[in-house]
Amino acid sequence: LIAVKTSSKDTAPAAGEKDADSSKEETWETALKTTVVDMEAGELRGHKVSVWDLLHSKYIPEENRKELLELYQAGELTLEQVKTVVSTIVAKAEEARAEQSAHASSPRAETTVTEAEHTHGLQED
Repeated sequence: LIAVKTSSKDTAPAAGEKDADSSKEETWETALKTTVVDMEAGELRGHKVSVWDLLHSKYIPEENRKELLELYQAGELTLEQVKTVVSTIVAKAEEARAEQSAHASSPRAETTVTEAEHTHGLQED
């Protein structure tokens, strides 16, 4: 019985540490899940979307998501900064997608892009 009590005392702090880590993890995760952004772009227009959902959406590449989460967890970015960065990326991606669809059927758009690339190339020489 003494050995059992000793071993349970030995494992209790380890379990306690794990609980402390997971609750700390849940705190930052909960903050991202409960902070919502009122989106004004594309298919998300008029919807309130959590920062967490935006981070894990098709708009945020995996490496960007990992970097933002690491900076946020390390305290280098505030929740407000993460919210701003993520909503800006999503808005710009939606705008670009809308422009692409609008110009996809327009031959003039392709000409403009080609002319712009040609002009840019000349400036480098």
